[in-house]
Amino acid sequence: MAEAITFHYDVDGENFTSAGNASVQVKRKLRQLGFPPEIIKRVSIAMYEGEINMVIHASGGSADVTVTPEEVRIVLTDHGPGIADVALAMREGYSTAPDNIRSLGFGAGMGLPNMKRYTDTMEIDTEVGRGTTITMTVKVA
Repeated sequence: MAEAITFHYDVDGENFTSAGNASVQVKRKLRQLGFPPEIIKRVSIAMYEGEINMVIHASGGSADVTVTPEEVRIVLTDHGPGIADVALAMREGYSTAPDNIRSLGFGAGMGLPNMKRYTDTMEIDTEVGRGTTITMTVKVA
């Protein structure tokens, strides 16, 4: 792979059963491209957590993934409510998920912390009332 390869996915905010489809597809493509299992695991976890967050909090969004020999870059964009307090949202266990979402086993407050834990860099660009863009990279080399 000499050039960057990009993938785009729409995340359906109405359907919990399809949440995670993009991360599964990226996992499969990274495997086909011969990436190491540890890199694939890190990308898959970070992306899955982001997809779930978009379904829970933002009625969906989009995921754009750029793959190069050096890194995997994931950009998650939504037009949800935004994150009022990023520092608070980054605390493990803090969640604004409603009770009906928690009853499904989601909303434990580990999404953003896990996204940060499994990536090398993570930037959150958010504005209350307009949405959030999260850019993450996983270094390969």
